[in-house]
Amino acid sequence: MPSSASPVIRRARLGAELRRLRRRDALTLEQVCGRLGWASTSKLSRIELGQSRPDLADVLDLLDVYQVPPDQREALILIARDAATSRGWWKGLGEMGERQRGYAELESSAATIVEYQPAVVPGLLQTPAYARLRVAAGALFCPEVDAEADVRARALRQDLVRRPDPPRYTALLDERACDPGGVPLDVWREQLRHLIALADRPHITIRLLSRDARPHGDVHPLAPFSYYAFPDPADPRTVMVETLTTDLRLVGEEDMARYERLIDWLLAAALSAEETVAELARRVELPVVPRPRVPVAGGAAEH
Repeated sequence: MPSSASPVIRRARLGAELRRLRRRDALTLEQVCGRLGWASTSKLSRIELGQSRPDLADVLDLLDVYQVPPDQREALILIARDAATSRGWWKGLGEMGERQRGYAELESSAATIVEYQPAVVPGLLQTPAYARLRVAAGALFCPEVDAEADVRARALRQDLVRRPDPPRYTALLDERACDPGGVPLDVWREQLRHLIALADRPHITIRLLSRDARPHGDVHPLAPFSYYAFPDPADPRTVMVETLTTDLRLVGEEDMARYERLIDWLLAAALSAEETVAELARRVELPVVPRPRVPVAGGAAEH
């Protein structure tokens, strides 16, 4: 997958810029749409919120209304073109579900990724056998998911960590994410060995939070989340918070500051990268008998 700018991030950036220009001119949504002859404000609202792929002609009309000077205009047109692309790389992934595709788009252009998982191994680090079990668990809630298609899509996303210019990737895992639970021992051990091998790559860091870890203020995240920062500092940093049925996308500066602070606290409380590898290696050799466990929902909780 390419490392060019993510359309979803460029849509958010373009929308924020257009909203700033409108407010600079003290114009309401109704006033702008009236000048352009747009029948409803919903079209402009969706563009400003980054919720739709913008038509370049519409963006040009908006830049005319706001009388944007040439240099700024050219920069915004470039952003609009990135925002409007359909990103051909995912057209070959028609079987990839909408939610997984959303993560793939963010991952493909990120410079930094930090993922926190309390109960399962993140999708970018899963072996095919482990991924099949997680997808099967998710089928309890999403029976329409094609398990093999989902596993193939995850494998394609994992090319991210093998590309020539990979992002800096950090996985923060609660210790129970590396417990066998109801996973067959051969699958569990293969997954741990895979984590150990990945941790040897210079751009990948895996850190375990032991059961007695105490982050600052004893603050523990209530849900899995993924944090993304991009090569262009003007592209909005993004956090995806996972829930059972949907994902919450956060881009506000205040939200980013809070999650960045939380990440610092979790890193300070976690085992070092070297201690993590040693603990994973120790677990591989343990004669553990897995305890039955209610499957963790797939899709949302382990993209």
